[in-house]
Amino acid sequence: MARPGMERWRDRLALVTGASGGIGAAVARALVQQGLKVVGCARTVSNIEELAAECKSAGYPGTLVPYRCDLSNEEDILSMFSAIRSQHSGVDICINNAGLARPDTLLSGSTSGWKDMFNVNVLALSICTREAYQSMKERNVDDGHIININSMSGHRVLPLSVTHFYSATKYAVTALTEGLRQELREAQTHIRATCISPGVVETQFAFKLHDKDPEKAAATYEQMKCLKPEDVAEAVIYVLSTPPHIQIGDIQMRPTEQRGVGSGLVGRS
Repeated sequence: MARPGMERWRDRLALVTGASGGIGAAVARALVQQGLKVVGCARTVSNIEELAAECKSAGYPGTLVPYRCDLSNEEDILSMFSAIRSQHSGVDICINNAGLARPDTLLSGSTSGWKDMFNVNVLALSICTREAYQSMKERNVDDGHIININSMSGHRVLPLSVTHFYSATKYAVTALTEGLRQELREAQTHIRATCISPGVVETQFAFKLHDKDPEKAAATYEQMKCLKPEDVAEAVIYVLSTPPHIQIGDIQMRPTEQRGVGSGLVGRS
């Protein structure tokens, strides 16, 4: 069923990065349910292909197009936008969801781990944002939307050393989203920029961060009723459904039972 305010997006194209699972997959599904054409990208597309088949079989009004893209490689990103331009006209909505965390502390972490996080969480997001804006500009799209899936870790630093560099990249996303909003205003466009910052979401995120301690990872999700990826997808739909004159800057959301700084819990996936 179409949500009020989502009718204007029907048949338009949304790019969702990191769509192979977790929040990205939930967002892609929610957009297809609302009648959008969605390009879902990830390094491995088998899960996206399965999700596309599920959406088709469920009779959702939109379509999901899987696309393989390594977001740590700029050439891959540029090639993806070129393909979207030639095959689907261009991007109207860009959901920068892909995120990466490595258990690399500031005192003893590996430079490669830091680079991996920075490349995906900051540079890839910025490249996709730039290319999405250029896609909108060249087609005179004045009502597009760029949504960055951030984290509560982009607003406070947890006393959990393995998350400190990750948190720094998410603080960057907070700054980049507000900077983007200001630049869009300077460009005298009505394209909007929004940040969505979830707390603990029940995905595979903690297992990747605590890859050597699966029990600790599991405990992250057992201590409370966590957010679900669908909760974040619901926030995306809400943001997109708001009237064009409303600018939602940031939605901060977390489980009701989640404690604040000092809880020792990891943020979003």
